Amino acid sequence: LEHVNPELTSLINKVAKTNTFNLSHLNTVLDNAKDAKIQNEFLAIKRAKKVALAERIYAEQGLTLNPDAIFDVQIKRLHEYKRQLMNALNIMMLYHKLKTDPAFKKTFHPRVFIFGAKAASGYHFAKKIIKLINTIAKKVNHDDDTSELLKVTFVENYNVTYAEAIIPATDSSEQISTASKEASGTGNMKFMMNGAITLGTLDGANVEIKELVGDDNIVIFGLNAQEVGHLYQTQSYSPKAIYEANALIKIVVDQLTNGFFEHVSSHEFDEIKHRLLGEDTYFVLKDLMAYHEAHLTLNALYKDPSKWAEMCLNNIGNSAFFSSDRTIQNYVDDIWHLTPVDSKHV
Repeated sequence: LEHVNPELTSLINKVAKTNTFNLSHLNTVLDNAKDAKIQNEFLAIKRAKKVALAERIYAEQGLTLNPDAIFDVQIKRLHEYKRQLMNALNIMMLYHKLKTDPAFKKTFHPRVFIFGAKAASGYHFAKKIIKLINTIAKKVNHDDDTSELLKVTFVENYNVTYAEAIIPATDSSEQISTASKEASGTGNMKFMMNGAITLGTLDGANVEIKELVGDDNIVIFGLNAQEVGHLYQTQSYSPKAIYEANALIKIVVDQLTNGFFEHVSSHEFDEIKHRLLGEDTYFVLKDLMAYHEAHLTLNALYKDPSKWAEMCLNNIGNSAFFSSDRTIQNYVDDIWHLTPVDSKHV
């Protein structure tokens, strides 16, 4: 937070009435989450970070992004359980509705989807998902009918340094792994501390984030770990039944192979469609409609800047829980039962 977001650090110090930053000061933000002046200062800092990121992406990739759009971000290792594929399918659903539903188009707040990831060198299917995301980007970014409302970018050469620019600029943090698959996750903590709202499943550290911030300051959707375990145990999940029963899901899954993407072979994504309908090990189609509805919820929340800022500030204020200092102190108190020693006398 200090390193990548000095502006937000200064605001926290001001609220805490101190010149020296300490994670314990984050708690003071909670008492000021409804303060309109603090909210506006936070929103101004967030927008400046979004402008800076947009300028970098334009310089490196030639894509113009609207800093007043929702910056929706998924940056992490590319793996099927992290479900970048579900994110991609939801973008296709939003695009379809923007093209076919004038009422939806009127209510849709502009959205920028930002991906950053690398796949293991031999992980063919993960690379196929990267190809799909870039193919979607090429389709939607060049559609004059919707390009003011929807943009997609897969940033080039994603790494930790790039994350330092992306995380402070994020409005919505995608933490959508299949429940029970994420051991913990620390990216969601970094997003939280920099004032992003978590959109996610009850998996990994999302569980603790939800407990800390409450239901009103996070957007949770989808299967929980027990439900996932039950589906594995009973082998009762039929992705094809969901595909056949839901018209919108059927449309976008069929678009993978029906020539919808003009610049690739109609067989380019056969493997993805086959995996979704035949195996879907990570329950992408099972959670897809709940995920889509969660995005619509997010869209509505963002339209109230004061409420959105309050949510962000509540996330920032509660993020001190994830400090390693607190964790170590818990070990000291509950497990090691150590007595502090003055370093001067060591």
